[in-house]
Amino acid sequence: MTSVTNSTVFFNQNKKFDVYGIGNALVDMEFEVSPDFLAKMDVQKGLMTLVDEERQNTLIQNLNGVQHKRAGGGSAANTMVSLAHLGGKGFYSCKVANDETGDFFLKDLTASGLATNLNAENRESGMTGKCMVMVTPDADRTMNTFLGITSTFAEKELIADEIKNSHMLYMEGYLVASPTGKLAAVKAREIAEKNNVLKVLTFSDPNMVLYFKDGLMEMIGDKPLDLLFCNESEALAFTGKAYLSEAIIELKKVTKAYAITTGAKGATLFDGKKEIEIVTMPVTAVDTNGAGDLFAGAFLFALSKGADFNLAGRLACASASKLVTQFGARLSSADLKVLKETYYK
Repeated sequence: MTSVTNSTVFFNQNKKFDVYGIGNALVDMEFEVSPDFLAKMDVQKGLMTLVDEERQNTLIQNLNGVQHKRAGGGSAANTMVSLAHLGGKGFYSCKVANDETGDFFLKDLTASGLATNLNAENRESGMTGKCMVMVTPDADRTMNTFLGITSTFAEKELIADEIKNSHMLYMEGYLVASPTGKLAAVKAREIAEKNNVLKVLTFSDPNMVLYFKDGLMEMIGDKPLDLLFCNESEALAFTGKAYLSEAIIELKKVTKAYAITTGAKGATLFDGKKEIEIVTMPVTAVDTNGAGDLFAGAFLFALSKGADFNLAGRLACASASKLVTQFGARLSSADLKVLKETYYK
């Protein structure tokens, strides 16, 4: 397979889609809360924790913080929507129920311009997943997620012909927490391997790495990924190393290239040949929810258009830096247009 570093050669413009994404479909409910509330309710700060609907409702009933408008969410969905808003061509496979929340998610997704396996007729009865995002004054995001019907995301939600007709397959690490979701990711990866589609994975969250590493290795398979997205905490947890320099050595055993976000510092990249450091401008963060998702979306957009890792990294870091200065997991298409015009040169 041609390396992702030769993107201008690899990316065949006859392909229908730049990226085919798979992940959990969720509707976000975001709240501003205090650290005391998290401690009182025994919520693990800064992590994503899977909960049942009863637990989620209990948390909501005990809240006295500021609530923001609900929004379409899900890690890979955020990535794919940002790719589409930047001008990329994407297909997103997911699962929502035939309920009002599912209607909201589908309308939001299709408004972005993404193609999807979802339609008004093929949705099953059940409950669409919801993610409760709790943001503390230090801009940290803590998520308690009720997966609902997305926990049954499976191979039947995949459209094999559209995977084959994409430049890249983007897999969300959160899928590893669901047995059927993990198997669907493995199947999608196998289709990609057989059809020279670049394989891209995001670890998604430290908890996925801590508790589901074996499953993530199944998603990766016997052959290295073409590109891995993660943050510094996830890289350390996955490799069991104390320092990022040590973790990088181990990561190169499972991926040809990587993009590791390092918080306010920026990102550490490896394009298969050389390492690249991207330094971000300092900003005042109020909400880090979705920053990694947007980073990946901007990065994949740039790669799909033939950019090198340096340019992709600068656009991705600038986009994530803009996002953390506001509440919510997504930037508007207008904001992304400005960032594209400023940094994608």
